[in-house]
Amino acid sequence: MSDRLTATLRDGVEDEWRAATDHRFTRELGAGTLDGDAFARYVVQDYAVVEELTAAFAVALADAPSADARRRYVAFLDTLTDAENDFFERAFDAHDVPERDRTDPDLAEPTAAFRDLLGRARREGGYAETLAVLVPAEWVYLAWASREATDRPADPLFDEWIELHAAPPFASFVDFLRSELDRVGASLSPRRRERVAELFDRTVSLEVAFFDAAYATEEI
Repeated sequence: MSDRLTATLRDGVEDEWRAATDHRFTRELGAGTLDGDAFARYVVQDYAVVEELTAAFAVALADAPSADARRRYVAFLDTLTDAENDFFERAFDAHDVPERDRTDPDLAEPTAAFRDLLGRARREGGYAETLAVLVPAEWVYLAWASREATDRPADPLFDEWIELHAAPPFASFVDFLRSELDRVGASLSPRRRERVAELFDRTVSLEVAFFDAAYATEEI
């Protein structure tokens, strides 16, 4: 058994972790069978999270303990605001997403909840609490994208989204985030460690709900 805090946190939410990383959405995305409307709904909601996600990473950058750590955050923020932003714009165009849905969409419940979680983690906690949300948010994507990267879909947007989250630089960044949480977690009080576990758990649960929301218009 690993003695890494992040592995312990993941193992503590094993069922939800499996539900997030082996979700119908990720499987259909990887197979290239995902409905175009479901993908459009997903990218609209995902883009609505980017502002809060960027703010959370900016807080982590400010709290980072070393110049090397700050460089890692700066590089990722550049990807988030450049390469990923460009992806969203092209995905919107390809799926004829209306302008209002690009800039001011109606938020699905998981989207609003995830934005709130990111905001509270960075405003009400410290470096550890911010990482407790950022680590699972990015690690879930690395897990499912790494699996789906072995047999890529024909749809260029689906393929690109997988590649962004399965590429070695992203994997390295996720390991860096985990290492940071492992390091700061070692000196946390029991109360703060419990709060970190709660935030990690909540983030994974919201990832499941976020993928579910892509199918929200389907009849049950």
